[in-house]
Amino acid sequence: MEFINLLIVIGAGAVIWHIVSSILIFGELRKKEIPVNFFLIRLFMIKYATQSKEITTKETGKVGVLFYHLIISINIALVSAVGIALIKIL
Repeated sequence: MEFINLLIVIGAGAVIWHIVSSILIFGELRKKEIPVNFFLIRLFMIKYATQSKEITTKETGKVGVLFYHLIISINIALVSAVGIALIKIL
């Protein structure tokens, strides 16, 4: 039972990390005067992340750090959720 609690904490932390990364990408795009809609941020986050990736690649030649934060955090949350589901099933 303690391992499930650990996975829940890790998953919750990853979700918070993902939300913060999303907001930072949103802010970065607004600074560059790219039209973004805050109320539909969850619906268009993949589009915004791709735009941010393209812009930072053009500016610096490398993908920006925020893109990696976004991808890593959602993958950690997904792995935690799958782990919790597998433990509940078994």
